[in-house]
Amino acid sequence: MLCDVCKCNDATVFLTQIIEGKMQKVNLCDACSKEKGVQDPTGFALADLLLGIGAAEEIEKGSPTQRCPVCGFTQADFKKTGRLGCSTCYATFTEALTALLKAMHKGTAHVGKVPLRAHRVGELSDRMRNLNDSLQKAVAEENYETAASLRDQIKQLESELTS
Repeated sequence: MLCDVCKCNDATVFLTQIIEGKMQKVNLCDACSKEKGVQDPTGFALADLLLGIGAAEEIEKGSPTQRCPVCGFTQADFKKTGRLGCSTCYATFTEALTALLKAMHKGTAHVGKVPLRAHRVGELSDRMRNLNDSLQKAVAEENYETAASLRDQIKQLESELTS
């Protein structure tokens, strides 16, 4: 089996990483494993290997002397360990992290998932709030026909919410 990096030598080091239930394997020859720092766990970032040099370059784009004002962490420390020193590091290294996240994921904002029932309740609550606002406005403007219609819609929504 050939090395995944140089594609020339036979692989002698086999790495396996499981992320979110998906297995990723990397096969390295002796020279590439030493070059990537596999023997030194603090100097090896599997993400860098899997993403190619692009991940490391994105991190290094910022000022090489930039330090976190709280913990003193540098971008070089982040590159070496793959972890940040404290919560302030996220603000300090925002540009590099944003570029790195864009390269790794579909976007930079977590949208998450909402259970279907909770989503429906949220929509109905928003609609109820809008109708109440409209009702208050109609009453203030003495538009009683519109207010009566809105009142009926609110009663119907309340019955939907309780069921």
